[in-house]
Amino acid sequence: MTTPAKDTGTGTGTGRLYGVGLGPGDPNLMTLRAVQAIGDADVVAYHSARHGRSIARSIAAAHLRSDHIEEALVYPVTTETTDHPGGYRGALEEFYEKAAARLAAHLDAGRTVAVLAEGDPMFYGSYMHMHKRLADRYPTEVIPGVTSVSAAAARLGTPLVEGEEILTILPGTLPEEELTARLAATDTAVVMKLGRTFPAVRGAFEASGRLGEARYVERATMAGERTGELADIDPESVPYFSVAVLPSRVDAPRPSPSAGGGVVVVGTGPAGPLWLTPETRGALAAADDVVGYTTYLDRVPVRPGQARHGSDNKVESERAEFALDLARRGRRVAVVSGGDPGVFAMATAVLEVASQEAYADLPVQVLPGVTAANAAAARAGAPLGHDYATISLSDRLKPWEVIAERLRAAAAADLVLALYNPGSKARTWQVGQARDLLLEHRSPDTPVVLARDVGGPTESVRTVRLADLDPAEVDMRTLLIVGSSQTRWVRRGAGGDTVVWTPRRYPEA
Repeated sequence: MTTPAKDTGTGTGTGRLYGVGLGPGDPNLMTLRAVQAIGDADVVAYHSARHGRSIARSIAAAHLRSDHIEEALVYPVTTETTDHPGGYRGALEEFYEKAAARLAAHLDAGRTVAVLAEGDPMFYGSYMHMHKRLADRYPTEVIPGVTSVSAAAARLGTPLVEGEEILTILPGTLPEEELTARLAATDTAVVMKLGRTFPAVRGAFEASGRLGEARYVERATMAGERTGELADIDPESVPYFSVAVLPSRVDAPRPSPSAGGGVVVVGTGPAGPLWLTPETRGALAAADDVVGYTTYLDRVPVRPGQARHGSDNKVESERAEFALDLARRGRRVAVVSGGDPGVFAMATAVLEVASQEAYADLPVQVLPGVTAANAAAARAGAPLGHDYATISLSDRLKPWEVIAERLRAAAAADLVLALYNPGSKARTWQVGQARDLLLEHRSPDTPVVLARDVGGPTESVRTVRLADLDPAEVDMRTLLIVGSSQTRWVRRGAGGDTVVWTPRRYPEA
């Protein structure tokens, strides 16, 4: 005898409720427990559209008895419009309430009720609406089933997800732009609820650069099953019971060198994965090779089959040339920068080398990232709320005289300043000189944000007066934001944090 699964409801009624997962369509994929629960039931309930045909009932048909009481829960609407006062959602809510009341009457009479559900009852299933209304009142058991996701992967004969890959399951009813972002960011995916959503779903796969990888499965394990390349499917032929699949990239065939390589320069933001954009995630996942300064490369997840090429921070041109040479051999290369690649970072170095005749035909793309200045400003409040200038204090690539001239000009123009690369072990005097120069134009009480390791494990963000700025407290991991004459800083509440902001409105002369 099979031992029943643990009840999920506390239950005070006399009847018992089963949520029975039937699997993706083939009756042979029903579990033994699902068959037993149907056999134990007095009442078998199933959802259907107004045409009255129920896929769930057809799957379980061989296990229904003549003495079963059948409850067909017929949706008042599916995709059409309705004149219900509450609209489409209101019509469905009313239907669920009435359906739950019908089942409750059987449960109150002491009958066992089995609600049939295609796939798994708790996975985009209709049963869950009954569960939410009844499980706290009656003893309840949910019997899991094989999902359409698992069935589709099995029918394709391709691994769905492997190792540390991330699987994302998406409803095709999402806006196309949202689908695009999600598909670009994930390793593998399944998009469900196709039918009339298919053109937008296909568009999202194409916009995210994943259409060539995508597969299509229709009515997995059912009669009329069809599989193929998503790009080849006629939108007019797609039913609701179909899914789009991005299989595992591990060991998947990659484009041949004849398809052409390219370089994408990406920014990882100021710290770890939380700062990556979906587009950047997608580019990193698709790359054959990842090239970068070792510190930034360590922020990128290790992926099977992907080559990683780390180097020192002072060989930007050599790193760019190496990446472009890889691309010339047909490789897809991601060059990694911290922050935004176009702000004191690798985009300039790559484009400079790529402008040489030898690389003129290679595609090079730059993807934006969260800059250190923006990250620091967000932590402090909104000090960059008005016009500002971004200046690097490093004199490794330009003379200090040029830096000092730009500081004077920006200070005289009353711009907020975001100061990158303010100091290092080898450069300890620039911060002091910059402070003294700025004090010629700014009040000693001007707020200065010292933001160190924003987003990292040793993050520290605090605000001091310009006159109190101590160079000994500044290093290469620190970014300085110096306010304008209009920048304000206050402490919010007793013992609260200090916030800094620059008003968007500037006073008239």
